[in-house]
Amino acid sequence: MADRSLRGMRLGSQSLQSEEGVEFSARRRVTYRAEDGTTFEVVFAADAEVPETWESPKSGIEGRLVGEDGELVKTEAVEEKPVRTHWDMLLERRSRAELEELLEERLQILRARRGQQQQKLGA
Repeated sequence: MADRSLRGMRLGSQSLQSEEGVEFSARRRVTYRAEDGTTFEVVFAADAEVPETWESPKSGIEGRLVGEDGELVKTEAVEEKPVRTHWDMLLERRSRAELEELLEERLQILRARRGQQQQKLGA
């Protein structure tokens, strides 16, 4: 019985909608060249910004963008910001003298607490 109800139908393999009137988005192929000399193509939308580097899907090596003339596109040197540490940000808000003063206050509080604990232990 179940065999008869499925006869003539390809389940999941074919869409029942037609492709009439469907317009696909504009695309363009961009070529990248890896350090080992292999080239690979990546498809982007026509209006998308193309990155200067892309990781090869086969080898995992980073490839650089190849221009229309077949030469590698020169990458712009991006000036990297120096890493700001917690200490650098702290020095932006307070002077060293203020920090020394705060440290001394906290140490006095901790020493006073320690003295109270030693008295409790000795009693």
